[in-house]
Amino acid sequence: MTSKMESVIQKSLSALLDENIFLPKLNGSTRQRAYQSLVSILSTPNHVNKSFLRISLENGRVIRIPAFRVQHNNTLGPYKGGIRFHESVNEDEVVNLAKLMTLKNALHDVPFGGGKGGVVINPREFSEKELNLICKKYVHYFSDSLGTEKDIPAPDIGTGEREMDWMMAEFKSIHPGETYRGSFTGKSIMNGGSLGRREATGKGVYYSYKYLLYDFVENNKSLLDKNSDNPFVQTALSHRNRALTIAVQGFGNVGSVAALEAYRCAYLQNKIVAVSDRNITLYNDDGLDIPALIHYTNEHEGDLPTDQTELSKHDIKATVQDRDDLLELDVDVLFLAALEDQIHTKNQKNIKSTIIVEGANAPITQEADKYLTDNGVLIIPDILANAGGVIVSYLEWMQGRETQFYKEEEVFDLLYDKMSTTFETVLPKFFSDLFSLRQNCYNHSVMKLSTILYRQGKLY
Repeated sequence: MTSKMESVIQKSLSALLDENIFLPKLNGSTRQRAYQSLVSILSTPNHVNKSFLRISLENGRVIRIPAFRVQHNNTLGPYKGGIRFHESVNEDEVVNLAKLMTLKNALHDVPFGGGKGGVVINPREFSEKELNLICKKYVHYFSDSLGTEKDIPAPDIGTGEREMDWMMAEFKSIHPGETYRGSFTGKSIMNGGSLGRREATGKGVYYSYKYLLYDFVENNKSLLDKNSDNPFVQTALSHRNRALTIAVQGFGNVGSVAALEAYRCAYLQNKIVAVSDRNITLYNDDGLDIPALIHYTNEHEGDLPTDQTELSKHDIKATVQDRDDLLELDVDVLFLAALEDQIHTKNQKNIKSTIIVEGANAPITQEADKYLTDNGVLIIPDILANAGGVIVSYLEWMQGRETQFYKEEEVFDLLYDKMSTTFETVLPKFFSDLFSLRQNCYNHSVMKLSTILYRQGKLY
């Protein structure tokens, strides 16, 4: 069976094959052979590392936990990608996410390849001591594959700076005398982490939305007028200069930061009417108090208030609804910052939002993505929107090598500059043709990777 990202790569290569700027020196059978080589190289990972971590629990039991580290492609630089702790982790998912990381780094001109890791656990079911052991065992089992110039993990769902600190410390103990500060990113500040790393993905997610609807629309009126019959142009223009209702699925590091950016934004008239987490949806037609909700989650292990008693106690005005109600609310904009496959064939027809921003990786299935795109929904895809984390991870990696550190304001300035450069590359083409924004991004990434692979002599 063809995987999701394998299908994406093949589609992009097929779309590029007839472009004159795609490997222009290759013609006829030579061009076809290069195409087949690219399909093979980009559709398959270089390495799939799998192991079962042997963990001694505090109750005396010994268990074996499946763990993965997939290294997809290192054409642009060392492998780079997060480590996910979640019970739904599986090999196919990790392979697909590693491929997405390769394309994401290529799109944003970050000199890393694509990797991804995962451990099949629910971290809430383990003690801090047990999680520490899991992190150490992960590094121990995959230590030969990891390193500052080889493969650089980062946090993902279920992990954070604490886990990265533990893992870096274990790497240092296994590899005495080697450079270690750049072996993991997303670390705490005192362990060589970068200011702004925790907020980077959420800030980048909101910036992608604000840039498209404000900066790009304001500065490219002639382009948009010229392509006024393009349905995505119509969607973007219809949201200009009016109040916009927003719902945010997922209120962790990504969703809460994106919501706060939207709440504070002086350029767009945002009203965040709904947010959700793993338990519930909170709704207020007049707009939610996002700072108050963030303050609450900071004091309650990340969870939103789940009943009217808790809401009233903290003077938060909202009604409690089912967790999954948020997706089908009648709002203008939907931020997806939870897990994969949240919008699918069973609920795609119930989606009322006309703009969707993907803060999570792959929150919309391929079938639902096609349905929504065909119906004029403007989707800002994960590959474009949620790259803030890997961009600031690159800055952290560089700071660790130079042992010089940026101020937080400098980090965000560099992040926005990097993302705006990408937007200026892909948005004009997107608004000038009928490819989705996602497909335009994939085409650009595959074009870059193909050109470099050709110049490195790896297509024959």
